[in-house]
Amino acid sequence: MSLENTQAQMRKGILEYCILSIIKHKKEAYPSEILETLKEAKLIVVEGTLYPLLTRLKNLELLQYRWEESTSGPPRKYYALTKIGQAFLEELSETWVELNLAVNTITKN
Repeated sequence: MSLENTQAQMRKGILEYCILSIIKHKKEAYPSEILETLKEAKLIVVEGTLYPLLTRLKNLELLQYRWEESTSGPPRKYYALTKIGQAFLEELSETWVELNLAVNTITKN
């Protein structure tokens, strides 16, 4: 078992939660903004990972999007949470708090 693989799996497990949280805080977000926010937090994600995840979350009706014309290129797709997405994120937040507490309790030295 490689350390890198385990680290990647841990990051993957919380990526959805992080993306939904970013969109909530920004009200709506363009994918490059999401990538930049993740990068600033040292959670490096590539476009090839982000776009399929955004599509999946949209298909689950957790996200919606709107197109906006851009002066410097093609139209941009901005994502926002739906009501279902807001409720889902609240449940994920509760799960994260419980999980974080449990892990901290177990791993304390």
